[in-house]
Amino acid sequence: MSATRNRRDPGARRREITQAAAALLVEGGDFTHRRVAERAGVPLGSTTYYFADLDELRAAGLGLLADGLDEAVAEMRRQTLEADGDPEVLASLLYDYLNDTDQLRADAALQGAALQRPELRHLERRWSDNVVELLSTWTTPSNARLLAAFMDGVGIHALLHDEPLDRPTLTNAITALMRLPAAGEEKK
Repeated sequence: MSATRNRRDPGARRREITQAAAALLVEGGDFTHRRVAERAGVPLGSTTYYFADLDELRAAGLGLLADGLDEAVAEMRRQTLEADGDPEVLASLLYDYLNDTDQLRADAALQGAALQRPELRHLERRWSDNVVELLSTWTTPSNARLLAAFMDGVGIHALLHDEPLDRPTLTNAITALMRLPAAGEEKK
């Protein structure tokens, strides 16, 4: 039933292929039309029908991963606004994120692609720009950029060490970074 319905619903078929591409990008390894088609459960020709080439398919999968980051930042925005930027709340949100290995791997896949392909960097920068904008409510823009870079770094650290830094350490670091004096800048 699903295959018949998707054949008649090109949007659903394209979404299935894009989701499969995103999943394969997170897993790493060879990224081919054949592997994406197998993962999506569609004929091989579907990937080339909906996507002009492998780069377009990769970009669509990475775009889906970036959309997931946008959703995570929106939730972070909601919770930090409710807590008036409390560093303990920020640390708790960061700790929860660092314990979500699937999300960390998705973010690392996006970062890796952005490093290798400059035309895709805008996807990764969306996250950073949104976090800096959010955190600038409670600290200087310079300190907010430091916090965003710190978040990137502790994400990679958590992946490489198979565990995140603990909440008190994260709280101390976030508090210190938020309170750093920044020459020539004032809080918004």
